[in-house]
Amino acid sequence: MVTSASLLGLDPISIGNLMWAPLLIILMKVVVVFGVGLVATMLMVWFERKAIAGMNNRIGPNKAGPWGLLQTLADGTKLFFKEDLLPERADRFVFRLAPFLAFVPAFLVWSIIPLGGDFSNGKDGLVTWFGHTTRVQLADPPVGILLLLALSSIAVYGIMLAGWSSGSKYPLLGSVRASAQMVSYEAALGLSVATVILLAGTLSTSGIVGNQGNFVNWHVISTGVIPFVIFMIAATAEMNRPPFDLVEAEQELVGGFNTEYSGIRFGLFFLAEFMNTITMSGIIVTLFFGGPQGLFDIPGIPGAWEGTLWLIAKIVVFLYIYVWMRATLPRFRYDQLMNLGWKILIPASLGWFMLMAVLRLARDE
Repeated sequence: MVTSASLLGLDPISIGNLMWAPLLIILMKVVVVFGVGLVATMLMVWFERKAIAGMNNRIGPNKAGPWGLLQTLADGTKLFFKEDLLPERADRFVFRLAPFLAFVPAFLVWSIIPLGGDFSNGKDGLVTWFGHTTRVQLADPPVGILLLLALSSIAVYGIMLAGWSSGSKYPLLGSVRASAQMVSYEAALGLSVATVILLAGTLSTSGIVGNQGNFVNWHVISTGVIPFVIFMIAATAEMNRPPFDLVEAEQELVGGFNTEYSGIRFGLFFLAEFMNTITMSGIIVTLFFGGPQGLFDIPGIPGAWEGTLWLIAKIVVFLYIYVWMRATLPRFRYDQLMNLGWKILIPASLGWFMLMAVLRLARDE
């Protein structure tokens, strides 16, 4: 029987008449997941601006705080006090709702991703806090991968509704493009994840990480690299990151889907874009690169925290790759985007999944 406690990776214990230990652990996880997630998003904005400035031989943010670290906070404060304009022909309720549909799911994904833990010697990522065994993740549902795919896809509905509800032709075109991109690349992304599930034999995120016991067992190697490459490209397209940022192509659509947004609602879309980048990097690391599992032991660091450090290091690598892509690659034409999704990625991902299924069946027999 699956209980709420088992979904959270907890086995409640009583201290006197109060079951305070599980509650305290859950509250700690909530604070860490959402608090650190918000701070990480602010740092990601600074990191991208600073990295692109370096690639362009510029200085980048350097006024607000040391090394410009507080520039994102300063920009957010400015947007907070800007007037929140509402277009005359807009659907008021949907127009106000859309930014939250784009922003909230990106945070929820982090509740399912293992953020650390000791996966060595069959420990399955379990750690002991306050004399209580738990996982370093807020929730570990049996169908965690399905939730990851669902939550990571909801953000595009915020973009679609933002464009439709604005009552303007340019945001509407941006939202139509977002819909087409999601339909074109969701199948390829799902098939690449299905290949990982086929090898891992589980839909649990902690189970998938535990299946990648050491470097040679990381799914990026055991699946033959192809699913990782397909997932990376499809994820970039789903996030509308360059070179697939056609939903906000300034030369064609003014500002894209968020043309009519201002103030704090524009800021929510801005933060959602960067939060989705961090989230997708975390999903890639979890599925293909062993999650919190490292290449070697770090002296003097406990196993649980060592995994967290390795997870952060891997995520930063992929964040830099996304920044590098934004700074160097030209934007795809729309026909090129569709051809890549329908004529290359979907057939390749389907063919590779069938090949891995045949190899798995032959090995088992």
